[in-house]
Amino acid sequence: MASEILASGLQQYRIGPKVRALRLRKKLGLVELGRHSGLSPAMLSKIERGLLFPTLPTLLRIALVFGVGLEHFFGKETKPRVAVVRRRDRVRLPDRPGADPPAYLFESLDFPMTERKIEGFRAEFPRDAPASELHRHEGGELIYVLSGKLAVRVDDDETILGPGDAMYFDSAAPHSYRRHGRSACVAIVVVAGRSV
Repeated sequence: MASEILASGLQQYRIGPKVRALRLRKKLGLVELGRHSGLSPAMLSKIERGLLFPTLPTLLRIALVFGVGLEHFFGKETKPRVAVVRRRDRVRLPDRPGADPPAYLFESLDFPMTERKIEGFRAEFPRDAPASELHRHEGGELIYVLSGKLAVRVDDDETILGPGDAMYFDSAAPHSYRRHGRSACVAIVVVAGRSV
């Protein structure tokens, strides 16, 4: 699973196509690039086709041949940045490592994207979950309840949300969540305006 997440994160940089574009611009074959870089043509072919992600020293050897810096391979693309997270690829984590029982379990809905402007989570508040600890962070937070009921405390005020209810608040204020009632609760939580 970890290697799939790493591969997904590296794919957005399109390192292979960038290497191929540099090679074709210089009118070099794979064998010639291999001679200049000290890398095998087979390895270079796998890198170009996205079947192998080069280590930084390997990528530096390629960069030196073309007179570019490593930033060439990690610079922003001009096309829109898109990340798709399939349900099967999400990882469920507790609110705090080792929490037993956890206050909630969350799944990142946008983990492959770097430099995000927002963060999206699917949060599940199990039946036996205690209230989360009060916490705060810069930015704003939006909660949308999918099922069950959720009590959201912001400063000294508590609001009960049901299915279809939404709530926005300044997350610099101390806040916490707890399941309300007898059934589990599931909500979408979106955080904006903090360094993500």
